[in-house]
Amino acid sequence: MRAARALLPNLADYRTARRTWRGDLLAGLTVGVVALPLALGFGVSSGAGAEAGLVTAIVAGLVAAVFGGSNVQVSGPTGAMVVVLGPIVAAHGVGAVALVSVAAGVIVIAAGVLRLGRLVSFIPWPVIEGFTLGIAVIIFLQQVPLLTSPHGAPSGTRSSNAAIAAIQSIASADWRYLAWSVGAVAVVAAAMLLAPRVHRSLPGSLIGIVLVAVAASLLSAPLATIGALPATLPAPALPRMDAATLVSLAAPALTVAALAAIESLLSARVAASLADTGPYDPDRELVGQGLASVASGLFGGMPATGAIARTAVNIRSGGRSRLASITHAVVLLSIVLFAAGPVGRIPLAALAGVLMVTATRMVHAGTVRTIMRSTRADAVAFVATAIVTVSVDLIVAVIIGVACAGVFALRGLARSTGVHREPLTGPAAAGDEHIAVIRIDGPLFFAAADRVYETVTGLTGVSVVVLRMSKLELVDATGARVLTDIVTALERRGVTVLIKGVQPGHEELFRTVGVLGSLRHQNHLFDDLDSAIVHARSHVHRAALS
Repeated sequence: MRAARALLPNLADYRTARRTWRGDLLAGLTVGVVALPLALGFGVSSGAGAEAGLVTAIVAGLVAAVFGGSNVQVSGPTGAMVVVLGPIVAAHGVGAVALVSVAAGVIVIAAGVLRLGRLVSFIPWPVIEGFTLGIAVIIFLQQVPLLTSPHGAPSGTRSSNAAIAAIQSIASADWRYLAWSVGAVAVVAAAMLLAPRVHRSLPGSLIGIVLVAVAASLLSAPLATIGALPATLPAPALPRMDAATLVSLAAPALTVAALAAIESLLSARVAASLADTGPYDPDRELVGQGLASVASGLFGGMPATGAIARTAVNIRSGGRSRLASITHAVVLLSIVLFAAGPVGRIPLAALAGVLMVTATRMVHAGTVRTIMRSTRADAVAFVATAIVTVSVDLIVAVIIGVACAGVFALRGLARSTGVHREPLTGPAAAGDEHIAVIRIDGPLFFAAADRVYETVTGLTGVSVVVLRMSKLELVDATGARVLTDIVTALERRGVTVLIKGVQPGHEELFRTVGVLGSLRHQNHLFDDLDSAIVHARSHVHRAALS
């Protein structure tokens, strides 16, 4: 019962709000203004529409703020989710988005209940950065069709791959329209770059959008706009579903759920390091984000995740409690209720400009240089993740990136396994050249097992081998089995094997797998090296007499 209560909201969530409420309200207002163009842009870019982006920012933002595991996380539509949703919309239509959102939300809730929140810590930093770089490239390329003509490339010929779709759009571009749209992007980019230099609190994206919207209206520019938006939230309803649809959307839902979990947990972890806002609960964060996606889907929105950019703005603006994230959702709701008309007249090219600048800011040249100059393993994982993200799929990219990092890590760990022949202790005796003392140290696991086997069984000219185990660290079943095979192979050749220094933590495994049972005699197991060498010399002496 206590574990279940830990995943639910409680009064302690708002313990600091009594003294931080002014800063929280101001931060919520700031984040709401920043989130508006992003919500609209991500909605349009995903293919679900600007309304879906706004609904997601409002509904999911509110639910995640109340139920999530972070005090400062701001949730809503994100670039990474847009990248995943684009192919889903292309293959199954816009109607599939709400159903995928609900299904993915249920999966994420289950992951939180099963306490899987800590698994994100197994994703290496270079993989995360490669993933981010790939997403940034895709977000940038996804805007190209919005700039080339009012409708982009013909829908029947446009590829689901962002890079190919961008090339197709340029090939069929309306060059007169392109000139207007590029000009709109330039105005938005200039506003986003210059506004913070005037004052850090100025919302450059919103200023740029307003300038473009006003100029387009005065100049009768042919720029396509968002279009009419409803002046209220849609009524909640269950998405239409049947068995066939659920089966066809099962894989996309799993992909969306995995992405939502990964991105939200990474964002919450980063947020916890930006300021003293209290710890975050990864399992509760999964439950909260899952509920947010379910709620968003019921209102016709998109799957939601924690948004690190908006979360960072929240913290920098003074947000210290959940009140800030809740305020952000209320601000967006107020815009829908009272300013839907003006918002609908925003040119799509202006939103494309916002997302292009956002994508560019996601990539930090210093971080890329650091990773590329670190180790070859990290550089390979980073590059592979980025390339696969752009060319194949986000989740596949993370899997391949983690696999690359894992392979290099295992290779490095395997190289740390030592197999050393040591001199015998005490005064030299006749026949010592026929005794080999082999010290095995470090980890003995599947990746190092063959090398250890070949090294030890390759000994020649010896009649007794003493295996020193006191420095052995990690041992898995494969490592224990290789020790059994070593003893068996040497004994088969007439070489007596003595084992010294089996650690208590390894004894049960050695007994179960057969290491100890493979010894010729139970007296061939020793606690100290001197006794083992005395016994080895007695074997050599007896062999010489015979």
